[in-house]
Amino acid sequence: MTRLTVGIVFGGSSEEHAVSVKSAQEVARNLDTEKYQPFFVGITKDGAWRLCDGPGPDWENGDCRPVVLSPDRSVHGLLVLEQGRYRTVRLDVVLPVLHGTLGEDGATQGLLELSGIPYVGCDVQSSALCMDKSLAYVVARSAGIATPDFWTVTGDETIDPGSLEYPVFVKPARSGSSFGVSKVSRPEDLATAVESARRYDTKVLIEAAVVGSEIGCAILGNDPDLIAGEVDRIALSHGFFRIHQEEEPESGSENSTPVVPADIPAEQRSLVQETAKAVYRALGCRGLSRVDMFLKEDGEVVLNEVNTLPGMTSYSRYPRMMAAAGLPLSEVIDRMLSLALTGKLR
Repeated sequence: MTRLTVGIVFGGSSEEHAVSVKSAQEVARNLDTEKYQPFFVGITKDGAWRLCDGPGPDWENGDCRPVVLSPDRSVHGLLVLEQGRYRTVRLDVVLPVLHGTLGEDGATQGLLELSGIPYVGCDVQSSALCMDKSLAYVVARSAGIATPDFWTVTGDETIDPGSLEYPVFVKPARSGSSFGVSKVSRPEDLATAVESARRYDTKVLIEAAVVGSEIGCAILGNDPDLIAGEVDRIALSHGFFRIHQEEEPESGSENSTPVVPADIPAEQRSLVQETAKAVYRALGCRGLSRVDMFLKEDGEVVLNEVNTLPGMTSYSRYPRMMAAAGLPLSEVIDRMLSLALTGKLR
């Protein structure tokens, strides 16, 4: 049987580079190589593309060759520079294992659209929409989905600290994980938090704190055929939920443990899953996404954010939620690739 050629793109120049490499390692371990022939394309922190043997921790120092993804649809794949000449590698499908800026925000998806190569995950529009939390909130609200109260600060704008009720969360509007996120309990700390968020994005989001449990739901599929993974709940040891700490971004969260399945009543579990599907549909998601929400004491579900290319590491929430629903990562990858190629779950 002829194997399908799969381009697995990882790394990237965002702050989530190290997490992406770890995700790609887990994908490589779980890819069915009897069915798929992988071509690993690593992007360095400086933005250089390299065809390499795999996403090992020291991949950049291995046998790497300069490579580009050609936007020319007649190539339908990679241009690899070898001995001063380019050779082509045709790809049947691309699996982006990228997180954050330039990987999850529609930029890579736009290049893939130009190339004409099918790819896993959300399209340009939904990737960009979900990446910008403030825009995602506006669309979700129009679909009748609850969101936190929020304000945006762009450019050199300022906001009157006395106009807010505390605590609030300050975060980059278009960034991933917990980079640049602060919980602010006093007006005098707001300006410092805004500047911290501006290290990662010129647009800053200020959210009213939502009192409730942090929960999530993994979604796989294209509307109307969607699979919801088990709901998880984030159990905190202290502080607020932080994932992929700046000091050690590859170590996961330092103050939380996901409880999968979530220890919540069955009716609330169903409501969370249905809300996650509603968010997914409203934002135009396809392929996969992880929808993060809050579950308030009165049972209301409030949107937090949507991750269109969630982590796939051994400690990541998405594969854990799917595994708890009976879908191991190997099967999830197979179904994601099938969706990219045919648009249908099998």
